[in-house]
Amino acid sequence: MTAMIKPMREWRDVTPELFRNEICASREPAVMRGLVSGWPLVERGKASSSAAAQYLSQLYNRKPIGTIRMPASAKGRVFYNDAMSGYNFERTMQDLRVVLHDLLQAEAEDAPPTIAMQAVGASEHLPGFEADHVMALAPGIVPRLWIGNAAIIAPHYDLFDNLACVALGRRRFTLFPPEQLANLYVGPVDNTPSGAPVSLVDLNDPDLERFPKYAEALKSAVQAELGPGDAIFIPYMWWHGVEALDRFNILVNYWWDDHAAEGMVPPRVALMIARLAFAGMSPEQLGRWRTMFDHYIFGSGEHPMAHVPEHARGLFSDLSPQQKRAARQHLARLLTDI
Repeated sequence: MTAMIKPMREWRDVTPELFRNEICASREPAVMRGLVSGWPLVERGKASSSAAAQYLSQLYNRKPIGTIRMPASAKGRVFYNDAMSGYNFERTMQDLRVVLHDLLQAEAEDAPPTIAMQAVGASEHLPGFEADHVMALAPGIVPRLWIGNAAIIAPHYDLFDNLACVALGRRRFTLFPPEQLANLYVGPVDNTPSGAPVSLVDLNDPDLERFPKYAEALKSAVQAELGPGDAIFIPYMWWHGVEALDRFNILVNYWWDDHAAEGMVPPRVALMIARLAFAGMSPEQLGRWRTMFDHYIFGSGEHPMAHVPEHARGLFSDLSPQQKRAARQHLARLLTDI
């Protein structure tokens, strides 16, 4: 199935200016070969997995870290259980040194369990890592580490731009544009394995009888395999499935949003409120509310309240921090009174 997916655009010798003015500005995924090949962690990983593990252990400040484990029978796919009533993994808080030891031991096993530590904040758990691994393309952004063995993460989206750097092992990324949402057969928005809704289609064994529209999504997909030192740019809300291909893998990523909303209500919360507000409404009524949302929220032309003096625009004016707090409190009261 992967043979039919288009390769991702690749770059080399990427400077901060090139990254900002061409790669980020294009709003398209991009692979940057060799971007972090000189990192200390990459160099240690090339020597051996144990050398990389020893380096991280020396930086570790002993704070427990969230860790997932699942049996070999899951074949590395971090997902729901069969009934979709829960998940196929267990989550615990662990000492990084213990997990690294277990990963090294599992390298020699024929059918190892899947072990992963996800989104480990470097500043919180690995002081000194940032100073040793400078990222000029994302200045001021706290790096997060993803440590584990072979695993498959279902396509999902992030509400950030994402720069992800492979430090150890190989990873395959499969990306879909945001507009492919309807063809990805996404699971529940309020019951997710890791916080974001995920596609229910198996990346490596898609059931096109059950999920026929996925074939259409594949026409727009792009894919790349990255090795140590390579990096990828994943734009805001692009769906991405990630496969860690080796027995020991480390990824370092940077999340940011240069175009963030004012944050009065997180968009996911707004989506859930909208679902409750419009449940059971007739198609005619839904159409009229779609017109309302297109005009007030999604319109790209003139300000919807341009004909009203600024001071009288209410919620559609440039709100002060105090007015935003008052609006959130008012919304909370409205929801409580329903």
